[in-house]
Amino acid sequence: MVSSRSKKTGDLIIGFICLAVVLICLFPMLNLLARSLSDPMAIVNRRVSLWPVDPTLDSYRYVFLDSSFSRSMLWTAILTVICTLVSLTVTVLCAFPLTYASLKGKGLINTLIIFTMYFSAGTIPNYVLIKSLGLLNNPLVLILPNCLSVFNMIILRSFFYGVPESLRESAELDGANPFTVLVRIYLPLSTAVLATLALFYAVGRWNGFSDALLYLTRADFHPIQLKLYNIINNLSSIEIATQEGIAGGIPAASDGMKAAAVMFATVPILLVYPWLQRYFIAGVTIGAVKG
Repeated sequence: MVSSRSKKTGDLIIGFICLAVVLICLFPMLNLLARSLSDPMAIVNRRVSLWPVDPTLDSYRYVFLDSSFSRSMLWTAILTVICTLVSLTVTVLCAFPLTYASLKGKGLINTLIIFTMYFSAGTIPNYVLIKSLGLLNNPLVLILPNCLSVFNMIILRSFFYGVPESLRESAELDGANPFTVLVRIYLPLSTAVLATLALFYAVGRWNGFSDALLYLTRADFHPIQLKLYNIINNLSSIEIATQEGIAGGIPAASDGMKAAAVMFATVPILLVYPWLQRYFIAGVTIGAVKG
């Protein structure tokens, strides 16, 4: 009875700590939302904290009126879906063969793959490689170079190791080839871990902008994060240029527009989490049980 009460108390403490951590993580987002909705003069007078003061949608109206921002958002959504599908396909095709003990050179292949996880050539060699492959100013540069994450591949491979060997052997006795075994047995059992990896890949692509910054000069293919980066830089330049001799409302307006642009680029990917949350913990845990 005593142990049951102590366990219940411990669960309540852990729950309270988790709730506190969530609230602390939400504070910056709430402050950003409040700034994006507040009147410019309220921002000037620093009266904005976690709720909007004299709410207005002018900042969002300015962002929505920028057609290039909307096009960038649509392009990023399409790019995220394509990259997620390609990355999951490549990850599965890399992880599944490594579960076969009879695969020749398996140890060397594992070593070479894991080596790339800890050591990279660097920015300049990567740029030279991308240029020699003819991928500069090509939208494929946002898809192909980072289509495989070694960390995600290890998670999926570990999960595949946990699938009973007897299932594969029975299928092979019935005449199933490796592709059939993968599609009919392994993938249906891997829903949780695949959903988790899909979330990893989607968030990584949605938030990525360094590759576009380095390899793309065509604004048509700029993802939303690079567009946001350029908008904030331009607004900062305007703010600095008009700091003296202009009414104080203009810097505040640019500050509100920055917050509105960040919210506009952040909310869509946040909406993905509730759909995949139930798979998240199970997928990572199952994939990490055996190695």
